[in-house]
Amino acid sequence: MVHIADGILAPEIWITGLILTGIILFYTLSKVKVEEIPKLSLVTSVIFVASLIHIPMGPTSVHLILAGLAGILLGVGAFPCVFIAILLQALLFQHGGVTTIGINTINIGLPALASYGIFRLGVNYTKFEYKTVIFGTIAGGVAIIFAVFLTAISLLLTGEEFMGIVVILTIAHIPVVMIEAMIVGSIAGFLIKVKPEMLVSVKK
Repeated sequence: MVHIADGILAPEIWITGLILTGIILFYTLSKVKVEEIPKLSLVTSVIFVASLIHIPMGPTSVHLILAGLAGILLGVGAFPCVFIAILLQALLFQHGGVTTIGINTINIGLPALASYGIFRLGVNYTKFEYKTVIFGTIAGGVAIIFAVFLTAISLLLTGEEFMGIVVILTIAHIPVVMIEAMIVGSIAGFLIKVKPEMLVSVKK
């Protein structure tokens, strides 16, 4: 899974994760408007619940992450959304670790921000038909690929002995990439028709 538990990473990795998370969190929270807090809370709840339902696969497990969905709905607010969800999961259900809250937030929060950038550029600077669905699908899939990549880097920087787990982690998340791509693309296509203001990436 992309939630790394305590006692796995080298101290310099998870400490760096905490520092980077603090810096990015400070910046992104300064960009969140008060009127956006209810939507942020709603998306956080969805991510919190979705990530708790996981399927064991050997030494790892898979679950929905929905980083791409957070990105297209919240923009930069996706990062604090991910942080809150990971914090609650670690403290309430021991899903992930306490020392790794920072690195886990980086591994999922940065992909959420990347998906926001992809979606924003796609829907605002292209003119072809169904661009919202297409770039929503791309954003949803890329977010998972990026999250798995960052998690793999975190593990491999700790030690080469994690290579086997990284391979299993990567293979196990191939279906998740496809599923989340379809989910985010479908939601983007639906919202652009019925409530486009929900998609913060779309120019008004």
